[in-house]
Order: sequence, then structure tokens, then C-alpha cells
Amino acid sequence: MKTNPKIDALQLMLTDLRTRNEPIRHKAAFRGCQPEFQALVTKLIEQLESELMKEKSIMRNLKINL
Repeated sequence: MKTNPKIDALQLMLTDLRTRNEPIRHKAAFRGCQPEFQALVTKLIEQLESELMKEKSIMRNLKINL
């Protein structure tokens, strides 16, 4: 089965963002920017999920056309 490095990278990035990185979150809370930090994480997750869906769709279309 063919692998797609871009899909793999997107999935790894999403997993990393969804995992609670406590040292970074503590630093954000200490600096008083936890809500802003979380908003950025949420926005980035949404963008990465959209990119992942697009790449998967491209891969599906390539398989159908083969």
C-alpha cells in the first residue's frame, strides 16, 4: 500500500497538538495567555484537519482513477 508522507505528517502534528503538553500550558498560564494559547491551538487543529481531509480526498481520487 502506498503511503503519503504529507498525510503522515499531518496526522502526527494533530496527535501532538491534541496531546496535553503540560510544560507549555503551564508557561502560557503563568504568562496569563492561556485563553489565547488555547484559541491558537484550536485554530491550528481546525486548519490541519481541513488539510488532512483534502489530502485524503486527493489520495482517494487517485486510487479511483487508477
